Amino acid sequence: MIKYLGTRKSDQGAILYVFLINGLEKAIRESALKQYPGCYEALPAKAKAQIGAHREWISKI
Repeated sequence: MIKYLGTRKSDQGAILYVFLINGLEKAIRESALKQYPGCYEALPAKAKAQIGAHREWISKI
């Protein structure tokens, strides 16, 4: 079971996406979402749009 709980900032300023995975809370960086199957799909549309905007911005650099 994967449930999206929200976001928070790390001490370094990175955005962490917080999930409840099989009863355990897990904070995952955007770059590590692919390592956790089902987490990206559990994100709301607003969070997916924000990730898309980040990727677009980085591709312009």
